[in-house]
Amino acid sequence: MHLSTRDNETDRRLTLLVGLVVVAATAAVSASTMIASTSPLITPLNELSVLVMLIFMSAVGTLVNTPVRIRSTGHSISWNETALVMALALAPTSWVVLCTAAGVALASLRLPPIKLAFGVGKNVLMAVGAGATLHAAGWDGLSGDPWLLIPPLAAAYLAAALLDEALAMPVIALASRTPISQHFRNNLDLRIAGYLVRFCVAIGSLLILEADPRLLLAVPPLVLSLHLAYAGRIRQRTEQQVWQRLAQTTDALNVVELDEVLTTAVTRASELFSADEVEVELRETDRVVRGGGEGVSYDGPADESTTVQGAVVPVRLEGHDKTVDVGMLRLRFRGPVKLSEREHYTLYTFASALCTAIRNAQAYAELARVAQAHAHDATHDALTGLPNRRHLLDAGNDHLNQRHADGVTALVLIDLNHFKEVNDTLGHTAGDQMLAAVAERLRAAAHAEDLVARLGGDEFAVLLRALPAPAVAAHRAETLLAALHEPFDIDGMRLNVEASGGIAAAPATGGMVELLRRADVAMYQAKRAGQRLASYASARDTADLGRLTLGGDLTRAVADHEFTVKFQPIVELGTGKVIAAEALARWRHPTHGMIDPLRFLETVERSGLLPAFAEAILDQALIAAGTWRDAGFDVPVAVNVSPRSLLDTRFPGSVLARLRAHDLPPDRLILELTETLTLSQLDVVDQVLTRLRDAGIRLALDDFGTGYSSLSLLSRIPVHQLKIDRSFVTAMESSTEAAAIIRSTLDLGRSLDLAVVAEGVEREAQRRTLWELGCTAGQGHLFARPLPAGTLLAALQRGTGDRTGCLAVALHDAGAVVRLPQGRRQGGRGRHQPA
Repeated sequence: MHLSTRDNETDRRLTLLVGLVVVAATAAVSASTMIASTSPLITPLNELSVLVMLIFMSAVGTLVNTPVRIRSTGHSISWNETALVMALALAPTSWVVLCTAAGVALASLRLPPIKLAFGVGKNVLMAVGAGATLHAAGWDGLSGDPWLLIPPLAAAYLAAALLDEALAMPVIALASRTPISQHFRNNLDLRIAGYLVRFCVAIGSLLILEADPRLLLAVPPLVLSLHLAYAGRIRQRTEQQVWQRLAQTTDALNVVELDEVLTTAVTRASELFSADEVEVELRETDRVVRGGGEGVSYDGPADESTTVQGAVVPVRLEGHDKTVDVGMLRLRFRGPVKLSEREHYTLYTFASALCTAIRNAQAYAELARVAQAHAHDATHDALTGLPNRRHLLDAGNDHLNQRHADGVTALVLIDLNHFKEVNDTLGHTAGDQMLAAVAERLRAAAHAEDLVARLGGDEFAVLLRALPAPAVAAHRAETLLAALHEPFDIDGMRLNVEASGGIAAAPATGGMVELLRRADVAMYQAKRAGQRLASYASARDTADLGRLTLGGDLTRAVADHEFTVKFQPIVELGTGKVIAAEALARWRHPTHGMIDPLRFLETVERSGLLPAFAEAILDQALIAAGTWRDAGFDVPVAVNVSPRSLLDTRFPGSVLARLRAHDLPPDRLILELTETLTLSQLDVVDQVLTRLRDAGIRLALDDFGTGYSSLSLLSRIPVHQLKIDRSFVTAMESSTEAAAIIRSTLDLGRSLDLAVVAEGVEREAQRRTLWELGCTAGQGHLFARPLPAGTLLAALQRGTGDRTGCLAVALHDAGAVVRLPQGRRQGGRGRHQPA
């Protein structure tokens, strides 16, 4: 509709322009008739012969032309202005106007009416303009100095030439729907040269006529020769331009994208063949692309009709060998057009090049598709469609190498337990169905930014990206494993899947290879311990050779009392009062300096020196608690317990013996337990914990929220206290997920009447937020770093704000009524005040 409207507007403008020319010419003819009727031509004896000669000259000037096709519009480069100037030199303007109209009309009788009318009108106006210019130049006729003839005749010729260009070019541009500037520029040099030659012929003919009329017999052969030479030059120039454009077009077709080939074809062919529209139809895909010099106007199914009605020149796209037919090329013109022999040859050459370009682009597209499929197959698992190990390593390394990667990156490694039994019992087909179903559930349970991969066999991995804190990885892993909890329907049977998972946070060095190794270590630790999920801890990584070298120094370290203890106070958040202190073991190595417990604890556990080590640490902790009590500060002490100690039935007796030796009541000791499923699976652990609990020793669950076993433990072990892992406290202000975990833990503590201690409190804003949420106690650098026992005692004695035993100012005034969340209490399960 848009193209049709634009075409109608162009037709209206063309009709209006031609009409104006015809009206102006009609007025000129009418005026010339009136003038000619009152003034004789020359003498009565030769009027008729002169009229015949003038009409003949106009007719010949029109017929002797060089035709040029612009789209479906014909245009001629003729000798009209030459005939006009010669006629104006021989007769008055009024008679020349009339004879020009008659001569052009006689020479154009075979043309369509609109072209006939425009041709007559244009030449009449040219005659009027040239005649007026000649009269203004003071023309007196042929008598006189011959050289004085040239200036006025040159002015008249220039006027005729300019009028010819000014009237013809806009009409041609509108008729052919092409830019007018293009026609003014085309062959401008040849057109100027042609005007000069034809002017010289006109002047020469007039000079010959002035000297001896008999010499005019030599003019026709000269004119014919000049015309043929000029026409030949025009054809040569046109053919040269065509072959240049053909070469440029075929070069432009040498691209590998099919859409670019088709776009180039329709836009370049429109210019190459001066067509109103070019259409390319692809047979295999039933696709049609249409367009012109302005670009592609349609790209879609072949059933959409074109808006360009008129002549159609079709040619098959079958190449030189004519063995492959890829489609059809069609040139469309708005009017009747007959291509020349040269244009037909050019068309077939272009069609062959286009056929080759289309086939090359199609072949390249197929190669690209195959390459992409191979690349996908190389990086994806054929059974599940998940990324494989190679893709996981590449994508993970790319993510880790990003300087500004958001959040924490972690890897969860999941291995199906007893999957071999499925294959052996039900066959590999059922096993494959189960693997595909597991992959689908993991994909559905993962977050959008996570990458789920199958590493091989029954082993899967999930790369967790943009985590707010490392501890959040455990909850994401729990969600993934929970997705596998529901039975699977395989061949009409409902099968349960058990899986073990290992979690590791991205290391500072080593990339994905090291991250994958650590997750693998954690997963096998979970399997060995009978856990569902385990997080990587360097202390339990047997691949750390540096840790193994410390094993030989352990006996000496225990004997020489190289293991020391520092204490980090646990503070009541509201008042700032110290209510307990956690004992943290350190190894003061004579060569390596102070060594963190994560580097030596597992080595101690495996060395057989664990009882001696635990007794040495417990002794130092109880001595410190006794010292503080004697100084007036009854501060309980919390000591971390190795899971291996809970497997030793002698451990409760040893602990109680140390309490008696230091004259401390059992409730002044808090044993912090590491979150692990082993605690709830072994009966001996239940016996050990029951003896400790019954003796009055308090139990705390350390790093709560980072392991899968939290709720399972609480259903088996009546602990008195929960300790929120420091990673949640660090991330709670920026992560809604971490904040939600803290609120849930506090709600759980209130529901079970447990005290809750927040670890890693480093800023006053964190302290206040935790206190307002209902958390009663916390520890962290805001209050104090781990200190020797004597340094901590000095801090207690010094106090804060004239209050001894306090390490921070109170969050409310003494005696003020503070509204706390309902159910918030001090103490745990009716026992003593918690630490």
